[in-house]
Amino acid sequence: MLMPSIFRENLLDDFFGYPFKGYGYEDKFNEMMKTDVKDTDQGYEVVMNLPGVKKEDVKAELKEGYLTISASSNSGNDEKDKNGKYIRRERYSGSCSRSFYVGKDVKQEDIKAKFEDGTLKLLIPKKEEKPAVEEKNYIAIEG
Repeated sequence: MLMPSIFRENLLDDFFGYPFKGYGYEDKFNEMMKTDVKDTDQGYEVVMNLPGVKKEDVKAELKEGYLTISASSNSGNDEKDKNGKYIRRERYSGSCSRSFYVGKDVKQEDIKAKFEDGTLKLLIPKKEEKPAVEEKNYIAIEG
């Protein structure tokens, strides 16, 4: 029987695991930017989880019909503080982004966004796509 290491459940996990597996990183990536999209009568309601991210570190950009949400989090990557070295750090530091196609008719001022308690809520109006009107080009016939 293997004795558990101080950091993990199995002593050999520290040696044979993926470099970032088991150190808290995969859990943070899986939790970041989980998104729910709801179709309502007024438009689309997008709710996105951004745990540990501050409002000023969240950016939303609308470009060519694509809404891109970017977020960054920095908990300080110093390996040493005044009392010694860190043996293990589980706080996430990095950035991520997601893009959604919302249509070329949606304007930046139409989208409403609110960030509260690590959750970003976006209200995107539905825009009716206008069918392309076929232009009829007639040739004048003499006679």
